[in-house]
Amino acid sequence: MKVREISVGNVTFGGNRPLVLIAGPCVIEEQGLTLRIAESLKKLTTELGIGLVFKASYDKANRTSIGSFRGPGMVEGLEILARVKREFEVPVLSDVHDLSQIPAAAEVLDILQIPAFLSRQTDLLLAAARTGKVVNVKKGQFLAPWDMANAVKKIEQAGNSQVLLTERGASFGYNNLVVDMRSLVIMRETGCPVVFDATHAVQLPGGAGTSSGGQRQYVGALSRAAVAVGIDALFWEVHENPDFALCDGPNSLRLDQLRAMLREILTIDRLIKERG
Repeated sequence: MKVREISVGNVTFGGNRPLVLIAGPCVIEEQGLTLRIAESLKKLTTELGIGLVFKASYDKANRTSIGSFRGPGMVEGLEILARVKREFEVPVLSDVHDLSQIPAAAEVLDILQIPAFLSRQTDLLLAAARTGKVVNVKKGQFLAPWDMANAVKKIEQAGNSQVLLTERGASFGYNNLVVDMRSLVIMRETGCPVVFDATHAVQLPGGAGTSSGGQRQYVGALSRAAVAVGIDALFWEVHENPDFALCDGPNSLRLDQLRAMLREILTIDRLIKERG
């Protein structure tokens, strides 16, 4: 199945192009940290010659506990993302959670992300599609990979064919996720570029009681496996010090670990894509 090319800024997904990295902190904690992470990612991906999309949430609307940190909110968060976009010349991505957020988000974001829990919300998908922006739909933990063809049809019927599909694991009992690598192949049969969210795939949802746990030690292995199957982009949440991150620390990667991991992964990506 030929996967369509989708370009956003200076980055192109699909069409047998080299792997794109979508990366950044789970949530915007404060402006200085966000800019430092963006600068590090920009330097690394430029050195390695791959495309970068910077991601960070301005509001985490589905946190486990009412007391969990949610982010700075839409107004301040979009201002920070606009600064990242301007200063580092990278496309930016963030989640939209309801219809009211979409007009303002579309003014700044290059990619509107539909969270996994909302991947079946028809009105949200249609509104995101009508902005004309690239729409990244995360497959719900409760969905089969072939169900994502329905999300694609909704977006396409709104006149937008710029769709990315993201695998982030499926619910496996309580507080656990498992990745079926067949889903990457099945979702690519839609013709849409496929993203593998390796850091959320090792999340243990609600596993720490009032927050999610995680097993970041498996991110590298799952990333290598997904790239060997064949994907168009890799999604990693990263932080200067994940043990002190305000959101998703247990499943986030340290910035200083990325170079070695990416070099190995890009070698696999080249071998797979050279085969056509």
